[in-house]
Amino acid sequence: MSQNNHQSLPPKTCTIERLVTLEKDVKKVLAGEKTATRRNGRYADPGEIMTLEGRQFVVDKVYSQSLGELTEDDARREGFASVEEYKQSILAIHPGMPWLPQMRVWVHEFSAV
Repeated sequence: MSQNNHQSLPPKTCTIERLVTLEKDVKKVLAGEKTATRRNGRYADPGEIMTLEGRQFVVDKVYSQSLGELTEDDARREGFASVEEYKQSILAIHPGMPWLPQMRVWVHEFSAV
């Protein structure tokens, strides 16, 4: 399921600068508590560098996943204690958005350079 060959990925829909923008998420990344983020579109290619407050993080993997496939480990990589906590956070950020298990998102996994 995981794809490391970005030749097979569709074009990006946004830029890496927009990948992690919420202040609380930036703090989690800088503290090492968040090593993945999910977006409706593709914001980065594997190997691309994201810079947050002068620190660099490399995108290790980019792949598609449905919300129904989300595991507790996935939620922890997002910086949350559980899938339910992650779900409530997402729904608070996007009022009126339904949480549909079949809805697909792009997972961007990253690590400090």
